[in-house]
Amino acid sequence: MSSQKSEDTKLENITLQKLGWQSFFEEQCLGTEFSVGRVVLQHKYLYRVVNEQGEWIAEPTGKFIFETLTKKDFPAVGDWVLMTTYPDEGKAMIHQVLKRKSVFIRQAAGFKTEDQVLASNIDFVFLVNAPDHDFNIRRLERYLLLAYESRATPIIILTKRDLCDDLEERLNQVDTITFGAVPVIAVDNLRGVGLEEVRGLISEGMTIALLGSSGVGKSTLLNALMGEEVQETAETREDDSKGRHTTTHRELFMLPDGGLVIDTPGMRELQVSGGSESMDTTFADIEALISGCRFSDCEHRTEPGCKVKEALSDGSLDDDRYRSYQKLQRELAYQEKRQRENLLLMEKRYQKRRRS
Repeated sequence: MSSQKSEDTKLENITLQKLGWQSFFEEQCLGTEFSVGRVVLQHKYLYRVVNEQGEWIAEPTGKFIFETLTKKDFPAVGDWVLMTTYPDEGKAMIHQVLKRKSVFIRQAAGFKTEDQVLASNIDFVFLVNAPDHDFNIRRLERYLLLAYESRATPIIILTKRDLCDDLEERLNQVDTITFGAVPVIAVDNLRGVGLEEVRGLISEGMTIALLGSSGVGKSTLLNALMGEEVQETAETREDDSKGRHTTTHRELFMLPDGGLVIDTPGMRELQVSGGSESMDTTFADIEALISGCRFSDCEHRTEPGCKVKEALSDGSLDDDRYRSYQKLQRELAYQEKRQRENLLLMEKRYQKRRRS
């Protein structure tokens, strides 16, 4: 929800339904005495929340902070919250975050093993990539893994199609990891090519999250959908076709024709935070081969009757894709182990605080 004046008029006719309110959330609020609102902007532990009464600057109550063990359980952009409002001050206190219908999570960058919520309660995840010099199919594979884990529907958006010398080749590369199961739309944000197809996916009350690396054109796409410049953009560099990173925070915007879009900063590092189900979906081709191996504990090295080895030998399974699968399996196993250790540590700290 932009802070520009054009947004102020939209708030006059706002309804919870236009903000994405559904029965899934309503069922969690039966009998509550608190107001409900949706988080549209986050700065540390201060939030901008919107509901039918307007905008509120909100923060969690001390009780909420004390009882919340992990950062991922704090409010995030897209969350629905229960709050007490103070109309004379334009402020609110957040008591509870409603259970999320979907949530896009990644491991925080660096050495910390903690989940970071990028967007919640989303219907579609637009995985934005530029098919030029910075295109990386292995990175897109990671985004797909996290998109499936989020429980939202992934859509791949290829921006800057006008700068790509061989768009057809890029589309073929994408097909090697999606097998036609994920829609792909190639757009030229500046000339409007492909934008109507994107708009056709978005209806009133539906929430979209834009995710992708720095400089791929997420903010330019958002501005094109909004019909005005709500996010700052920078010119593309001529030497490598990369745009310069401009978005510095996550924010939810309401589109003029209905629907909501969460814009996010570009990610330079994308550590996975998924599980076996998302791996099964992202690498369905490899999982199918594994299930066909002669031995259930096949390590795909020297065992006879190994379907994975056969596929690698005849070229039906790409070596790079299989190495990516193995690497992600190792990362997930490591992250799950660290997360279990961290949860035990945080629980001990919480119990110690309660006793003190």
